Order: sequence, then C-alpha cells, then structure tokens
Amino acid sequence: MPDQPVQAAPDLVQPLGADEVRRRCPVDAFSFTTSDELPEPDRLLGQDRALSAFEVGLDIDRSGFNLFAFGPSGLGKFEVIRRALEERAKSEPTPPDWCYVHNMRAPHKPRAISLPAGRGADFRAAMDRFDAELRSAITSMIESDDFRIRREAIEEEAKQKQQNAFAEIEREAEERGVMVVRTPFGMMIAPLRNGHPIPPEEFRKLPQEEQERLRQHTEALEAKLTDLLNQIPRWNAEAHARIRKLAEDSATFAVSHLIEDLQRQFADLPAVLEYLGEVKADVVEHVDEIMASRRRGLGDGETPPDDPMQFSRYRVNLLVDNGASSGAPVVFEDYPGVLNLVGRIEHLSHLGTLVTNFMLVKAGALHRANGGYLMLDARRLLTQPFAWDELKRALQSHRIRIESLSQMLGLTSTVSLEPEAIPLKIKIVLIGEPWLYYLLGQLDPDFQELFKIPVDFGSDTDWTEESVQRFARWVASLARRERLHPLDRSGMSRLVEEAARLSEDGRKLSLHRMSLLDLMREADHWCRRAGGTVIDAGHIQRAVEARTYRSDRVRERIHEAIRRGTMRIEVTGAAVGQVNGLSVARLGGFSFGWPTRITARTRLGTGRVVDIEREVALGGPIHSKGVLILQGFLAARYATDVPLSLSASLVFEQSYSGVEGDSASSAELYALLSSLADLPLRQDLAVTGSVDQHGRVQAIGGVNEKIEGFFDVCRQMGLTGTQGVLIPRANVPHLMMRPDVVEAVREGTFKVYAVSTIDEGIALLTGVPAGEPGADGAFPPDSVNGRVDRRLRDFAHAAKAFVAAARKEDGDAHTR
Repeated sequence: MPDQPVQAAPDLVQPLGADEVRRRCPVDAFSFTTSDELPEPDRLLGQDRALSAFEVGLDIDRSGFNLFAFGPSGLGKFEVIRRALEERAKSEPTPPDWCYVHNMRAPHKPRAISLPAGRGADFRAAMDRFDAELRSAITSMIESDDFRIRREAIEEEAKQKQQNAFAEIEREAEERGVMVVRTPFGMMIAPLRNGHPIPPEEFRKLPQEEQERLRQHTEALEAKLTDLLNQIPRWNAEAHARIRKLAEDSATFAVSHLIEDLQRQFADLPAVLEYLGEVKADVVEHVDEIMASRRRGLGDGETPPDDPMQFSRYRVNLLVDNGASSGAPVVFEDYPGVLNLVGRIEHLSHLGTLVTNFMLVKAGALHRANGGYLMLDARRLLTQPFAWDELKRALQSHRIRIESLSQMLGLTSTVSLEPEAIPLKIKIVLIGEPWLYYLLGQLDPDFQELFKIPVDFGSDTDWTEESVQRFARWVASLARRERLHPLDRSGMSRLVEEAARLSEDGRKLSLHRMSLLDLMREADHWCRRAGGTVIDAGHIQRAVEARTYRSDRVRERIHEAIRRGTMRIEVTGAAVGQVNGLSVARLGGFSFGWPTRITARTRLGTGRVVDIEREVALGGPIHSKGVLILQGFLAARYATDVPLSLSASLVFEQSYSGVEGDSASSAELYALLSSLADLPLRQDLAVTGSVDQHGRVQAIGGVNEKIEGFFDVCRQMGLTGTQGVLIPRANVPHLMMRPDVVEAVREGTFKVYAVSTIDEGIALLTGVPAGEPGADGAFPPDSVNGRVDRRLRDFAHAAKAFVAAARKEDGDAHTR
C-alpha cells in the first residue's frame, strides 16, 4: 500500500514530556552516605492489612481461627510469617513432652502420656535404667541361693510325695502277689510268682480260684494306680503354683524398691504414677516370662537373639521432646505428606512378615508443632493424597490420630497398632496464592470453618516520601541479611525507580522481594567485579541490562524479522485501513512488546464486523468482545436514522498464534474509521488502548513494554523524529519508561501521546479533525466523522436500492 501524506490537524493532543514518561526518585531524597547507616525497619512495608489480620488471627484462641496467608509468589511471605511467629512464640509457654508406653491391658493400643517439657527425656532415661536394673534384679533372684534352695525344696517335696505314693502301691501289690510294671506304654499291674510276672500262658493254667483272686487284686490296684496318676498333675500344679508364688513374692520384693524410686522421682505426675503402678503389677504377672528369658542366657551377658519382637515392654517411646525448646514451637513442614503430618507406624521385616511395636510409632509435624504454630505450603499440601483430609480431621476433632497407611486406604484387615490419640492445640498457617484461597472457599465447605482469617499480602505500596524512606530501610535490611554491599544514594534511587517499573505503575512501589533481591544480588556481583565497595546506579543499570540480554533472544528474532522485511511493519508514511497495533509477550520473567499490523476492509453489507481471528479460532472471548463493541460504536454514532449496512473485516496480519485481550480495540476502530473515511493513517504512530461503545479510550496493561517495543523497532529502522505511540490517558500514571526511551522523548526524536477519546486519536493519526456534531446532529462534512457518516449513509442507500431492485425483479418474475 503506497505511502500517502497526512496534513497536520489543528488543536492536536501534545506529546508527553520526559518527566511524564518516567517518575524520578531524586538522589537528595536520601540523607545517608551508604545504606548501612539505616536502621532496621520497625514494621513491614505496605502490609498493614496483612499484619493486622495476622495479629487478630493469632490473638483469637478459638477453634477454626487458623490463617491462610496469600499473595503473589515472590513477596517473601514465608520469611515474614516465620520471623513474626518465632518472635511471638518466644513469650509463649513451652508445650509438654509426649511419649507412648506399652498398654498392659490392650497391647495393640499404645498409651499416650504427657509430661512437662524436658521431663519426657528424664522419664525415658529412668525407664531405661529400670529395665536394665529389673533384668539384673531378676537374674540375681534366679541365681540366688535362697531362691534356689526354696524352689528346690518345693520341687523335692513334690517329687518325694509322688515317690511315696508309688512306693505305697508297690508295697500293697507285693503283699497281694502282684507287682507294678513300667512299660514303654505306661504303668500296669501284673500277677507275680517267684518275684517275676506270670506269663499269660501260665496264668491260664492256674486254678480258677487263683486266677479270680489275682484278677481282683490286679483290678483293685489298677484303680489305685489310676487315681494316683490322675493326682500327680494336680500335685505338680500345686508345686508350680507354690514356685510361682515364691517367684512373685521375690519379684515383688525385687521390683518394689525400683518402682518406689521412680514414684518418688515423678511424684508430681499422676499419669506417670498410674503407669508405674501398672508396671509393678505387670512385672509380677509376667515374672515367669521374664525368668524364662533370663534362663535362655540373657542373664549371662549374652546378646539377645536378633528378633525385632524381643523389645522391652517397659521402655518409653519419647514422641515429642521439647526439653531443649524455649517458648512455643514454630514448625514448617516442606513436604506435607499425610505420614509427615500425622505421624506413622513403622514396620520391620521378620521371618518373611512385617512386625511392629509401640517403639516404632513416629511423630508427625502436627505432634512437633502441637502447642505452637505449623506453617504449610497450601499447594504442596493439596497435591499430597489424603493430606488435606487428614489435616481437616485433626483440626475438627482436636486430636492427632496415627494410623497405618494400609488401614487408612482399607487395604488390609490385619490387626495393627492403634496408638491413643493425642489432644491437639495448634495454630495452622497455610501459605499460598490468591486463586488457591478463593478456589478452596468455593469448593470445600469445611475451608471457611477451619481457616477463618485471610491474611492478604499486597504486591505493592503507594510511592510517597514516607514509603520511600521505609523502602530504603527495608532494602538496607535485605542487603545486610544477604551480606551484599551497601547501596549509595544513587543506587537506592535507581532501585526505587525499578521497584516502580516492576509494579507497572509510577505511583506504586513493588514489594516483590524475590525480584528486587535478585536485582540487588546481580548488582552486587557487578560491584564486586568492578572492585567497588558500594552499589551505585551504574551497577543497578548493568544488572538490568544483563538480565535483559539473557532473556531477549526471542525479541531479537522478531526485530530481525521486521528489519529484513519478513514481518511487514511500516514505520513511515501513511496507509488507508492500516494501523500499527502493539502486542506484549511474557516469557518467564521477561516481558517485551512489538508492533503488529492491523488492517480493516469495508464494503456494503448487513451491519456485521467480521473478526477474522475469531473465525479461525485464534481470537479469545475478550478480543471478540472488543470487536463487538466496535460494531455497537459505529451503529450508535453514525447514520443513526438508517440501518447499518456495513460489512467489515478485521485481522492481525502475519499473526499465527492466539490473540486475546481488548487492548487493540482502539487500533481496530481507527483502522475501520480510516477505511470508511478513505483517509490514510500515519504509520509512524503505533496505537494501544481499549475502547467502549461511547468512544472513550480505556487503560490497558503492559503499556511500558508496548511503547518500548515500538521504539526499538523504529530505532533499528531509523528514527525520524515524528514516530511515537498513542496510549490511553488513564495509563499516564503507569509510565516508567526505560532511560533510553526517556532520553529520546526529551530530545524529541520519539513521542508519546495520551488520548482520552477516539476523536483525539483519529485526528492525530489522520491529520484531519474528528469533527463535532452541530445543532442538527450532523458532523462537518470534511471531518473524519463526517466522512464516515456519509459513507455509511451511502451504504444504507445502496442497500435500500438493492433491496428494492431485488423485490421488483422478484415481482416481475412472479407476474411472468
């Protein structure tokens, strides 16, 4: 399309000055020599709302008043919250220790005992000593002469009683002519002759009377022998009971002084005293088992067999030890899986199977933070199976219940440990992003009941004299904490300006800690490399340039395509129905803009503006909404007394990816008006801004990157002194242009125009006045609006004539 000259229009919008396209922070705003002179900040900058909510949430000691801290990532929320919690926790009481012990009544349900902080370790050590001393005492008891003599006396008495009973039967048998015979099959009574049993053959030869007599004697003695044999187990049981009683008496004596020592040590802890009473009774009850284990060699100093089930039932599993703590605990669990949260029951492999005991119960983050504060990353928590549900269950029940994962999933019906639940008193602080907070509030009915306090961290603060001083103290604190070189006044001033640019608003300062700290780290690198001792504005600028250079390969390829003509962009001359729109891309942490050629074609039609991007499924819904607004603008402003008989098409030329957003709607409208008015648009001006149905230009995002993108293209193709960008006037406070663009604006080689309406913009682009309606509602005929109105009326009249001719032709055909 050939270039066409554009005449200057009167009363055009004047370009912005250099001071308007970038807000400066004067060096003399600071009185320090280096930032090391600045004190620590007394309060977090720009987070008054968040800190107020945070304090309220911590002060209310009620169920459900847990906190969800949210804000954009990179603000340093975690660091701020952790420091605040640790400071608060110092003045709060230290929570108790918790331990698990063997449950004598229900071994599969370990018992939980609470002790004052530090006493848990004492209890564990005392029970370890008790276990060792008990084994030694039992060993000494077993090996003592007194116990052995008394036990042997009982055994000898029982043995002698059995021998006497057998001797009495044998004597009576001898008197009756029979004898007791011991065989491999037991004992029996047999007839006797000459001191020997009578064989069956000889017994049958005896006289009948003799046989009957011997038979009667045999049956009588067999009955007595049977009675005796039945009596022996009872005698043995009585002997065993006496031996057991002896052992119990001895064990009671042996354990009593050990238990008494423990009872004196823990006399102020009723739960421990109750447990010690159960231990004493259990030792007596299981003295046989203890003695048996001693006899297997454990009392001789030999190593116990490698059996994981051979644990001492009297040891203590110290689950939570707060002995070394001062104040309430502050815990951050960086991997909030369900087992890391609520604890787990470990198992050992033994003889091809998995076994466990109460000593293998392990604490989770809820146990360690019980009585204090637990910080969790919300996204990590929600991505761990069952973790969110288990956390809610613990908060709702105020109990920490440990279950094996197989039980939780219902994968096994075997008996496992069921440790006693531990009371939970905790304040949870979830940390996440805003969308996650709002999504949970919508989808989980329990969320608002359990996390009643939102802590909303802002991403920026107002740029005021006070906030700049507080910002400087904050930066100085970060530099000291990171062991960076201090900043001088020029470096601090430059960093303030970069914070404003990062916030995309010349009236705001970004609080994005990660981005600012990374910039300071890179500036410190260049300072050290140059042998400097303070970070100045030059080091900050060098860091910004280096960061841009690392990330702008894609931008360079786009500029190369424009320079070589592969991507057609005209930055001089004028063309009808064509305008340079501006796009912005965000690749990782790097944003940049570039011009895009937008064209419009118009003709007679049915009042439809065709969005080609949408027709081929490249345009998003917001972009399509902007195009429909253009249609409403045309219909409401021009030729309102006739139908809109327009057919128009709009397209982003050489755009092969998705188009979304309405920031190009003003540029599309300029192209449409140019095509309708048959007036060329300046190609040395690029346009950005959305528009409403009344023709008012509205603010858009990425304004700095868009202006800089067109400036870069113009510079590489040759600055003419007339090139510039039209932006919405509402975006002027957001301008924080690069220093090179500001210098070009100051020299007058590049211009930035702020427009409020389409009329202001079209006048700049065409050099023709937009035109205001007169008293009769008509636009001046030579104005842009007058030309558009006349063109649309011509379309309407042509459409009316076309319809009339078509109807006449249809009527003539019907008559024929």
